[in-house]
Amino acid sequence: MFRRLPGETENIVTTRPTTVVFRPVVVQTPAIVTLVVGLWRLVAWLVRLVWRHPVACLVLGITSAVLWWRGPHVAAWGAVSTGALVVCWGVVHQRSWARWCYWPLVAWWRGLWVYGARWRGVTAVAGLRAMVDGRAYGPRLVRVRSTPWADLVAVRMVRGQSVRHWQDAAESLAHAFGALSCRVAVRRGGRLLLTLPRRDPLANAFGAVRLPAAATLRPVIGWQEDGEPWRLRVAGTHVLVAGATGAGKGSVLWSTVRGLLPGVAEGTVKLWGLDPKLMELSLGRSLFGDRYAASPEECADLLERAVAEMQERARYYAGRVRKHRPTVEEPFCLVIVDEVAFLTAYQPNKQIRARIMAALATLTTQGRAVGFCVLAALQDPRKDVLTIRNLFPDRIALRLDEPEQVDMVLGDGARDRGALADEISHVEEEGAGVGYVRVERSPDPVRVRAAFISDEVIRAMAAAFGEHA
Repeated sequence: MFRRLPGETENIVTTRPTTVVFRPVVVQTPAIVTLVVGLWRLVAWLVRLVWRHPVACLVLGITSAVLWWRGPHVAAWGAVSTGALVVCWGVVHQRSWARWCYWPLVAWWRGLWVYGARWRGVTAVAGLRAMVDGRAYGPRLVRVRSTPWADLVAVRMVRGQSVRHWQDAAESLAHAFGALSCRVAVRRGGRLLLTLPRRDPLANAFGAVRLPAAATLRPVIGWQEDGEPWRLRVAGTHVLVAGATGAGKGSVLWSTVRGLLPGVAEGTVKLWGLDPKLMELSLGRSLFGDRYAASPEECADLLERAVAEMQERARYYAGRVRKHRPTVEEPFCLVIVDEVAFLTAYQPNKQIRARIMAALATLTTQGRAVGFCVLAALQDPRKDVLTIRNLFPDRIALRLDEPEQVDMVLGDGARDRGALADEISHVEEEGAGVGYVRVERSPDPVRVRAAFISDEVIRAMAAAFGEHA
């Protein structure tokens, strides 16, 4: 301790803890900046209005010009005449009229009264809005676009949100806006596209698609949910089809075969069929010629034959070309394997199983560049059933039994993106052929339905094109 010297007084200083308070600097925006920003927003709003509603803006502009130039009577006659022309346009060419007039007006109406009026309340209840320091932060409704089957809602997320927040709230959003479902897709950083279907265009089954006029390796095998044809790419890829019993795997296989028949007739496409069940491909056996196998031994021999032809073609291409182009001398080869799990996981003969697995692995790793594609179908998508599942770039998930199987087939996160394959109806007339497809170039699954191919159509195909196999 320190001793106080004589005559020294004791000074006691009492200090109190102080709290540092940060106050934002108040900056007054110059009036010219406020004016420029306001004018810019006005111009941007006018440009968006003209871009989204060109016909309505044209009619309004003409009517206003006539009103200013000639008076209200002439303007009224002009408006009536313009309306009559629009009606005649709708009668003569309904498709273009719906695109440029009807659906933009529907989108404006639904964006104003269905989404705009409910947006704050729905997003708050769904947990997509937050309060920070007494200030509310919420997602912004950017644009609503309507199609004959769904509303496409563009959204700007709150900074700090993730796509997972919206995927978890998808069911709440669908019920709040009266939609059948809600699928969330990322368009760019901070921007999402919500697809809210109003009706299901794939609810009813449909028959075989018309044969293409020319040979193609992207045949139309059904329809997408947005009304566009479903084209299945078979060149430069391998396709895995997974679905429970009665899900419609045969519809996908036979629709693909039907779309390739013009190439079969030309000789630029060759079909290979492995049918261990003896029930699916045997009805059109003549389409495969001598490239058909049913027993496990025959399937192993046929696959090894395909591998030998593939490797011979690869040796010929080495140093010459890098991409296969189908010709009569070097046709495109589609190897169809029905119930592949029977040959890989459930085959009791270990030697045959090893031969089949080795041949399939070789085809799926080396066949794309030289014109060989494997189209395989199975019921159980577990990894121990088909260990080479990841060697199929394009995959199709028909009706599945469990939610976990969706990600097994289409990849991690596919179900969160809207691929609800486990919720497809078990009623054959409603759910057979309905599924979700995920291609190599896009992570977002697309809902599709394959055409139903009856036995009579298969027999007619075999009778008409069997001699060209």
